[in-house]
Amino acid sequence: MLNYLWGFMIVLGIVYAAFTGNLPAVTNAALDSSKEAVTLCITMLGVMSLWVGLMRIAENCGIISGAARTLNPFLRFMFPKVPKGHKANEYISTNIIANVFGLGWAATPAGLKAMEELGELNGHSKIASKDMCTFLILNVSSFQLIPVNMIAYRSQYGSANPAAILGPAMIATFFSTLAGIVFAKFMYALPEQKKGGNSH
Repeated sequence: MLNYLWGFMIVLGIVYAAFTGNLPAVTNAALDSSKEAVTLCITMLGVMSLWVGLMRIAENCGIISGAARTLNPFLRFMFPKVPKGHKANEYISTNIIANVFGLGWAATPAGLKAMEELGELNGHSKIASKDMCTFLILNVSSFQLIPVNMIAYRSQYGSANPAAILGPAMIATFFSTLAGIVFAKFMYALPEQKKGGNSH
């Protein structure tokens, strides 16, 4: 659906530009945007390589596993139906830690693995479990100490102080996560829906 929507908007813009005599401007904008996209990708590749590398070092040094153990009480509170010591807890912890440091790309593989494990606990039902919904809410709200992506974007586009976003980002993501936690626990208190058939 989104492909059709974007395609329609692009075609509409080109047709409008042709009728108003602004077609050369559209061509120039497309070329400039393509160049900026490549430059931004190179910048983000360097930034993400640095932080993902640091995460890997932290993992090998046992820092991640230590942080994951620290998160255990929080995980028990948020995911009471996930068995203690289950693999899902490890993936959820890794995902949360990566998100806290603003490493959305690094958090994605752990997030997918966590959903896979939670899906198995849910019997591969077509209806998402409360734990799956809770994890998705936490992942989307994502409290961040260091919004690496935003800092990189601001730096790329010439911000005088790219790190100025730190304070506002921490406040905004703290309250978004708090709201997510309250909503998730409220939904947890509601009666369970009947499970659909298993997916094959």
